[in-house]
Amino acid sequence: MEFEPKILGFLCNWCSYAGADLAGVSRIQYPPSLRVIRVMCSGRVDPSFVIQALKTGLDGVIVMGCHLGDCHYIDGNYEAEMKFATLQKLLEPTGLVNRIRLEWVSASEGVRFGEVIKDFTEQIRSLGPSPLRDKENSKPLIEDLNAMEDVVQNFRLRALIARERKITESGNIYERIIPIKNYQEILTEALKSEFIRSKIYLKLKSEPLSVKELSRRLALESSNVLKQVVVLRQRGKVALDRVEGVTPYYTAIGV
Repeated sequence: MEFEPKILGFLCNWCSYAGADLAGVSRIQYPPSLRVIRVMCSGRVDPSFVIQALKTGLDGVIVMGCHLGDCHYIDGNYEAEMKFATLQKLLEPTGLVNRIRLEWVSASEGVRFGEVIKDFTEQIRSLGPSPLRDKENSKPLIEDLNAMEDVVQNFRLRALIARERKITESGNIYERIIPIKNYQEILTEALKSEFIRSKIYLKLKSEPLSVKELSRRLALESSNVLKQVVVLRQRGKVALDRVEGVTPYYTAIGV
């Protein structure tokens, strides 16, 4: 049987959901692959929602909102764009980045809505079923997604994403404008560091481990792992569990 993708769509109430409604009223044909969740604004779609959807084994996720400059909430879609760009950076190493998409569709663009769904469905069909449908063989990928879910809920990252436009266009509290390229480099480095910390934290939630063992399991340099463990201890998320000989073992604490 031909593979029929299962796609979840987060549609903005004021534009893309109305565009979908117009497509239906106008009898515009598009694949029956889409299941819709209506949200008040595309900016309301947290990256963790997309990660959770992918973890369930859905083949693709699409976020649709108003065209830039036409947001009912002024700049909600700009926020959606920044969140989506962050999510793409996180998902790039997993091979899942081509299974997500962000599109702008207005209430009057029923035809465009149908074309977008057709195109995205064909893209997902060419990729095949999500590797996360096979729960047994996708455990390492699920572990990465769990760590990413933890990352996107990190206050530091949320603050960096939320303030990007202001700092790169209007300036920080010192009235200094940071070039977008430099800001993106800061954000990318923060994402990498927080991802490693989240992976370490999740490993230590399962059992106490030494830096050497963490290094082996995560395929990372011991010096890098130790550096991140120190940060996690400073944040009160990791504590010393015991010392065997001269080797300290650490464990996760807190929620």
